[in-house]
Amino acid sequence: MTERELGYVELEWRCPSCGTRNPGSAKKCRQCGAALTEEIRFEQAPQEELITDEARLAQARAGPDIQCAYCGTANPATAKTCKQCGADLAEGKARQAGQVLGAFRAEPAAPLKCPACGKENPATALKCAACGAALAQPVAPAAAPAPAKAKFPTGILVAVLLGLCLLGGLLFALSTRTTDTIGQVNGVSWRRAIAVEALAPVTRQAWRDEIPAGATVGQCTRKVHHTQPNPAPDAKEVCGTPYTVDQGSGYGKVVQQCWYEVYADWCDYQALEWRVINTVVAQGADPNPIWPEVRLAEGQRAGARQESYQVNFLANDKTYTFSPADAAEFSRFQPGTRWKLKINTFGAVTGVEPAAGP
Repeated sequence: MTERELGYVELEWRCPSCGTRNPGSAKKCRQCGAALTEEIRFEQAPQEELITDEARLAQARAGPDIQCAYCGTANPATAKTCKQCGADLAEGKARQAGQVLGAFRAEPAAPLKCPACGKENPATALKCAACGAALAQPVAPAAAPAPAKAKFPTGILVAVLLGLCLLGGLLFALSTRTTDTIGQVNGVSWRRAIAVEALAPVTRQAWRDEIPAGATVGQCTRKVHHTQPNPAPDAKEVCGTPYTVDQGSGYGKVVQQCWYEVYADWCDYQALEWRVINTVVAQGADPNPIWPEVRLAEGQRAGARQESYQVNFLANDKTYTFSPADAAEFSRFQPGTRWKLKINTFGAVTGVEPAAGP
C-alpha cells in the first residue's frame, strides 16, 4: 500500500485550566492564558476543513513544535529561540507526532449549543457568536455496560485441568510401562496392492495463465488476482477511509492508504488426469509375500503400491500381534521361531527381539 496525502487541517486543544477549546496553532489559551504544555494532546475538530491558505500550509508542513527545555513553552518548528524566555531551542524537545487521531471528519457536524445563552453555533465555532462564551464539543454518551457473563469457578477449572493432566500422564505411563515375555510365531499374514490408473477427464479451476497445456478452457470470470502498490494494466485503484494524523504542531495531515487490485481470468477447465480405476490385490498367510500380477489395458498404467504385514505370537496361552515395517523385517519372523516381546499395560506389543537360548 502507498500513503496518499490529501491535505492538512487545523486541530484543537482543550485548556486543562478553564476547559476552553483553542485552535491548534494557538500556543496559549485564548481564555485564561495558560500555556500549551507537552502533556496536552491535540484533538480533531468536530468538522474538519482542508487548509488552502499557503502561509498556514507552510506552518502545517514545518514539523512538530519544540518545547523549550527551560520554561516548557511550545514554539514553532522553525523557531531558534524560545518566544517566552529567549532560551536557545537547540536543547528543546520536539513534540510527539505521528499519532492517528481518527477518520477525517469531512461531513457537516451538528451545531453546538451555547451553554450560557442557548444559541446554536456552527460546529467549527470555538466561541458563541451571541455572548462570546466558550463552546465545548459534546461528550459522547458512555456505552451501557455489557451484562456480566457467568463465570466458571476458577477452582473447579483448575481442578479439571489438573485432572486431565494427571490422566494424560497416567495413560502415557501405562503405555510405556512394559513387561517381557517369550512368544512363538504362531502365524503370519501379508497384503500387497497395486493401483491401476487410467486417464479420465476432470474439471478444475485456475487462473488462465496457470491452466495446463492441452486443457479445454470453459467459463471464465474476472477476479482480483493480487494487490500491489503501483499502477498496472488492467488494475483498479482502491483507497481506504481518509484519516487524520497528528503533526505535533497543532495541525493534522489527512492521508489515506491506496493500492491497486489487479484483475485476471479465473476459469473452469477440463483436462485428462491419471485416476485410480481399480486396485489389484495379492494376500497370503505364509512368509513369502509376492506382488500381484497387473494386466494393463491400453491407456492404463500401474500406480502406487501398498503393503502391510502382520505377525501373530502365542505367549502364555494368549495371542499378540505385531506389524513389521517392511518386507525385510517381516522375513525375520519364520513360523515357530521364538521372540522376546515387550508388552505394555494395554496388551500391545511395543518391541520384539530374538529370544536367547532354545
